[in-house]
Amino acid sequence: MRLVILDRDGVINEDSDDYIKTPDEWRPIPGSLEAIARLTHAGLQVVVATNQSGISRGLFNVDTLGRIHNRMLDEVHHRGGEIEAIFFCPHGPGDGCMCRKPHPGLLHDIASRFKISLSGIYAVGDSLRDVEAARAAQALPVLVRTGKGLRAIASGKGLSGVPVYDDLAAFADAFISHGISGGP
Repeated sequence: MRLVILDRDGVINEDSDDYIKTPDEWRPIPGSLEAIARLTHAGLQVVVATNQSGISRGLFNVDTLGRIHNRMLDEVHHRGGEIEAIFFCPHGPGDGCMCRKPHPGLLHDIASRFKISLSGIYAVGDSLRDVEAARAAQALPVLVRTGKGLRAIASGKGLSGVPVYDDLAAFADAFISHGISGGP
């Protein structure tokens, strides 16, 4: 099975320090939806793994998150792509769960659901916690400069050997055309 795991905020859609709380606040990063379509057409199953602590903070509920995700799925489908599944952590940073990245719980759930090892599976994120979760789950971390990516690069921590791309579109192009290369 060919699979790629994507973070949501900062990779697929614009991130916000105020959280994405409604479907109207969800705005795709230019080229990201087309990138998902290209990955889909290249035979990859695209799965999303996203922290959504806005739920535990009382900023939105699971029903609203579902409507946000339905908008994302519709927009991706409209461009010819598919997202096979969305895994999310509703917990806050202090809740002690194992599904909140940088812990690997969401990625382990993906491996269990799809009955695969994550060895050799790329996990694309925009933060150090995405990289740490991928490594902890034995997946291959990739960082994009969108979202919090530039902040992660500026920190200079934990990115040794991690391929870095300008955005999801650049990752998709490199993955489909040439395999993965690059670094921070």
